[in-house]
Amino acid sequence: MIKITYVTITYQAAKVLQRTLDSVLQQDYPEITHLIIDGASTDGTLDMVNDYIERSNAANNGHKVLLMSEPDDGIYDAMNKGLRSLDGDYVCFLNAGDFLPSSDTVSRIVEMVNGQCSMVNGQLPAVLYGDTDIVDAEGRFLHHRRLAPPEHLTWKSFRHGMLVCHQAFYARTDFAIATPYNQKYRYSADVDWCIRIMKAAAKENVPLQNLHMVVVNYTEEGQTTLHHRESLLERYRVMESHYGRISTFFMHCWFVIRAVIQK
Repeated sequence: MIKITYVTITYQAAKVLQRTLDSVLQQDYPEITHLIIDGASTDGTLDMVNDYIERSNAANNGHKVLLMSEPDDGIYDAMNKGLRSLDGDYVCFLNAGDFLPSSDTVSRIVEMVNGQCSMVNGQLPAVLYGDTDIVDAEGRFLHHRRLAPPEHLTWKSFRHGMLVCHQAFYARTDFAIATPYNQKYRYSADVDWCIRIMKAAAKENVPLQNLHMVVVNYTEEGQTTLHHRESLLERYRVMESHYGRISTFFMHCWFVIRAVIQK
């Protein structure tokens, strides 16, 4: 059976974590591992996770929940700890506050892999990717994510923006383990990570597969976040490193023109 690992990074996440944990617990598919990588929270997060572990054990649903709690050097250091603890076939990073849309989400993903996904030399696709719905702080549907995944995703697709949400990007674990997050980036290492995994897949001629379904509900963040400007500048540097300075410059000029037209 296909084994799916979810990695959730937490730090002082008690206000938003419960629905993330519940959405994984409610999955009717048994071969799920949930890694909680915590940064030594003191706000009740650990109590919530320990209760989740007890409920998962009582449910006898086949799920395995593992907790690691210790200080870290930021979110991407924590994500790399998750990568070093992986097993199974695919990994998805599910943020605290985000959640799986329904109790059969994983079953449907696995059904797609087993029945319709392209395979090369008997290999599973390097990446499974799907759509994202945006929800409010209460988990209520707001709208579909503006950037939608293309039918045929490649590493070059991200020149047009991050067309697949990080939480909707399931990387095959061998590619994921071989591609740790680059910690020189503080805010946009997830963009770089996705691109590098897709580059590695292209080099080995392993396909990426569109799941044609909503695979995550993403909690909308405010337009003005604490490091919004720094994040945008860093994402620009990520794109320069992969697509070149000239291509990135002209593509961002088009982003500006498109934004003006859409207004």
